[in-house]
Amino acid sequence: MTETTAADPVTEPAPPPRPGGMGPLGWLRWGWRQLTSMRTALVLLFLVALGSVPGSVLPQRGQAPEKVAEFFTDHPTLAPWLDRLSMFDVFAAPWFAAVYILLFVSLAGCVIPRGRKHLKAMRARPPAAPRRLDRLPQSASFETDRDAAEVLAEARQALRRRRYRVDGDDGSVAAEKGHLGETGNLVFHLALLALLFAVGFGSAFGYRGNMLVTEGTGFSNSLAWYDRFEPGSRFSPERMAPFSFTLNEFTGTYVREGERRGRPTHFSADVRYRETPSGPERRYDLRVNHPLEVGGAKVYLLGHGYAPVFTVRDGKGQIAYQGAVPFLPLEERNFTSEGVIKAGDAQPEQLGFYGVFWPTAVPDASGRQIVSGFPEALQPRVSIMSFKGDLGLNSGIPQSVYKLEGIGKKLQPIRGGQKILAPGETFTLPDGAGSITFDGSREWITLAINRDPGRLPALAAAIAAILGLVVSFMVRRRRVWVRASGAPGGSTVVEIGGLTLGHPTAEFDEIVAALRGPEGVQDAESTEEPKE
Repeated sequence: MTETTAADPVTEPAPPPRPGGMGPLGWLRWGWRQLTSMRTALVLLFLVALGSVPGSVLPQRGQAPEKVAEFFTDHPTLAPWLDRLSMFDVFAAPWFAAVYILLFVSLAGCVIPRGRKHLKAMRARPPAAPRRLDRLPQSASFETDRDAAEVLAEARQALRRRRYRVDGDDGSVAAEKGHLGETGNLVFHLALLALLFAVGFGSAFGYRGNMLVTEGTGFSNSLAWYDRFEPGSRFSPERMAPFSFTLNEFTGTYVREGERRGRPTHFSADVRYRETPSGPERRYDLRVNHPLEVGGAKVYLLGHGYAPVFTVRDGKGQIAYQGAVPFLPLEERNFTSEGVIKAGDAQPEQLGFYGVFWPTAVPDASGRQIVSGFPEALQPRVSIMSFKGDLGLNSGIPQSVYKLEGIGKKLQPIRGGQKILAPGETFTLPDGAGSITFDGSREWITLAINRDPGRLPALAAAIAAILGLVVSFMVRRRRVWVRASGAPGGSTVVEIGGLTLGHPTAEFDEIVAALRGPEGVQDAESTEEPKE
């Protein structure tokens, strides 16, 4: 034995190498596998459905901006917080787009590899028979006097009659069918991909817009006519169809008696439209949930209100303004409305008016104020408050048509310039400033025009998804094996095994009965797993 002295160097064993981490590439592969798993796709699909709920419950700026403004008025504390989360523009929100894109990538990464595997499985030969057929969920065996070749030939014919793909080796037959179920499953997922693509295509190349149209006026499908317009990211104005229409009359029907008095029962807008400037004029009864389809776009009836008609004369007796002015409802039950009239051509000073319109003017319970007692224009009245000065129309600064700017500064109220007018009455302003005549009232409607080129592809994809889902539930994968071998005494032992995805079916027993033949034979063995 050799002793080690203090002067001798001591050699320590080298430490084992540290295991290497996954690395950036490994983490990317792991992330891709997680994203393209079916579980992740289902979670993302659920998030898309969950994110669509606020878009159905809350008003959206793209469809009803006036409802959004009303929500802000009714919920001044809650509305700003919801707006920060894009709850009034759900389908244009960044978070919804992120979930939408992730779902598209997840489905594509999940379905495409499965499709390749399925195509390969459909072209492959049925798998060879297992060594022990009696261990399969369905199995049977019997003896027959027929030779093995005859039994196997009959097995091939019986299985082909049931649309099995048949293959055989020496002494056995293998058959398989039910690939259509997996095909339906893949069609369902591919249709979901197509549906997502169609929705995205329609959003990119389509457009949405809103406008207000008064009775007797019309609309042409060009950007200048829209009050609000939201184009897609790939939208081109040259693709807009040159249709036009005119609103002849709007009719609203309301309950006149009982507890539901004043409730609407029917809204209808008599519209005449042309698909092209030189095309024939057609008539359409535009109603709620019955849009007009023209030029690849759909025209929806959203809301309605009143537009009192005024004639304003200036101090020189000249007509400074004449026409219908849309008033916005202050309340939706009886349509008490407010609006402004701007006579920018009045001389020597411009005139402005703030008005409150009651379709059916009645005194309130105290008898001191006027309210609207019914939404239909049975007894219309309008209250006028007059102003004169500079309306700011020539300043170059955009301003709302529903608001008077500069009151108390450049625009001063006219003393004694207030009055309630009935249809046909004229109010002469003090100090020779002019006059205003209430000529009557018309009705206006708000319309939403939506062109979605992905609508029909989305419908076709939705139908394909439903059909694929039905097929995937109805068709199940099935395999059958038949083996025939000689037995002592010159007889033939026939073994049959079956494997079905899901619960076993009665088809296996039918195949066994067909192979036994009409003469009947004695079973050697028959087993089947108990069904739940």
